[in-house]
Amino acid sequence: MLFAAGNGMRILIVEDDVKTAGALADGLSRAGFSTGMAHTGEEGFFLLNTEAFDLVVLDWMLPGRSGIEILKSLRERGTKTPVLLLTARDSVDDRVLGLETGADDYLVKPFAFAELVARIHSLLRRAAPNESLKKTIADLILDLEARRVSRAGQPVELTPREFDLLVYLLRQSGQIVTREMLARDVWREANRLTPLDNVIDVHVAHLRRKVDEGHRVKLIHTVRGVGFVLREEAQE
Repeated sequence: MLFAAGNGMRILIVEDDVKTAGALADGLSRAGFSTGMAHTGEEGFFLLNTEAFDLVVLDWMLPGRSGIEILKSLRERGTKTPVLLLTARDSVDDRVLGLETGADDYLVKPFAFAELVARIHSLLRRAAPNESLKKTIADLILDLEARRVSRAGQPVELTPREFDLLVYLLRQSGQIVTREMLARDVWREANRLTPLDNVIDVHVAHLRRKVDEGHRVKLIHTVRGVGFVLREEAQE
């Protein structure tokens, strides 16, 4: 099972060095992953409690709540999300502490980016049996590995961008997704000088037509003035 194209997987980077975090996010985006970013322990812990991620790249030394404290809290509450711990601490005792606290892997700074990506692929392969790569809602089936979608047994032909958009909406099923979130996590252009709102609205409209047209149960809905939500809603 390969994850070379990211397959819609979402990674949270918790790293206090802004330059390092930005470089990691850019590299992982080019590798096909969707990324979230936090620069403090508190911010990272908040995101892990409010959003869904497939893997966490977690720096040990963070302002406020440390990476080890975040990791301990995640494992104590039963969260099984893979965590790759980054640290400059390379003693045997430190490695043992990180692994015993619940890290799935450990990478000492400085490291080659290619090694980071290889470790991420390895962790995602190990985690895959615990998470189905086929996502469903109503009679829609989305296959993350094959990048195929069907509705009521019929194939739905999507562009790569439409597929990534549907993956994101499905991962946040039942929760409102703002245009800002889509610009950041799907288009990965949060720092554009001009908003992507019109582009996003056009893509959502195309996706809605392909997914919902001809079906009594509608899945993609606009929340006026806020964004969009994926949920089952029968048309009267």
